[in-house]
Amino acid sequence: MSTPALSATGLNKSFGSLVVANKIEFNLPAGERFALIGPNGAGKTTFINLMTGMLAPDSGAILLAGEDITRATPAARVKRGLVRTFQINSLFAQLTPIEAVTMAVCERRGESATWWRGLSHYPEAISEAQQILTSLRLDKVATRTTRELAYGQQRLLEIALALATKPKVLLLDEPAAGVPKDESEDLFEVIAGLSSDLTILFIEHDMDLVFRFASRIIVMVSGAILVEGTPAEIAVHPGVREVYLGRGHHGHAHS
Repeated sequence: MSTPALSATGLNKSFGSLVVANKIEFNLPAGERFALIGPNGAGKTTFINLMTGMLAPDSGAILLAGEDITRATPAARVKRGLVRTFQINSLFAQLTPIEAVTMAVCERRGESATWWRGLSHYPEAISEAQQILTSLRLDKVATRTTRELAYGQQRLLEIALALATKPKVLLLDEPAAGVPKDESEDLFEVIAGLSSDLTILFIEHDMDLVFRFASRIIVMVSGAILVEGTPAEIAVHPGVREVYLGRGHHGHAHS
C-alpha cells in the first residue's frame, strides 16, 4: 500500500474540560479529494489547525507522506508541502492576480529579496504564475486588480497563491463560503480539475457540492471522526443521517 499523503494517529486536544479533538485517526491517500463534514462545533476548523501547526495536539502524531510533522512549525509544514488557503488580506487588493501569484512564486524560489527590481526580471516566475492562473481559469482576469474580481474569483486567487508554494496536500476551509450559488459550482469544478498529484481536503457545508465533488468523505462529530467512506457509503450510513443529514438532506442517498 502506498504511503498516505497525510495521516494522523491518536490525536487529542482539549481546552480545559472541552475536548476539541478526540482520538482522531485517519489516512488520506495521495490524489484523493476529501470532504470534511459535520455539524457546527464538530471540530472541523480545529482539525485543520492541528494539521497546519496552528494548534499543537496534547498527544498523537501527524505524518506528511510518512514523515512525522507533529512538532513542525506552520512554515516548515508549508515548505514540506502542506498548505492551507487563507482569505486574501487587504495587502493584495491593489495587486493584480499575475502580480500576486508571481510574488508568491518568487518567495518560494527565494527571490523575494530583490523584489524592487520589478516583475519583468523574473520571466520564469511569471511563466509559472501564468500556468497556475490558467489552471484555475483566472487567465482572463490576470491583469485586473484583485478588488475588481468576482467573489468566486477571489476565492480561486487564494487557491492560486497556495498553489504557488507547490503543495502536495492542500487544505481548503470552506472555499465556497460567501460565494454565490452559481459561482460555487464553477469554483468546485475548477478545484476538482486540479492535478491528481495534489491531495485536497476541503471543509464544506453545501451537501450538494460535497456529494458531487468529494471522492471520500470524513464525518466529524464532537471532535471525533464518526465515519469515513465514499459518498455512496456516507449517504446511506444511519449514524450520519441521524446526526447530520436528517435535517432537510434526505434526497442525497441517490446522488
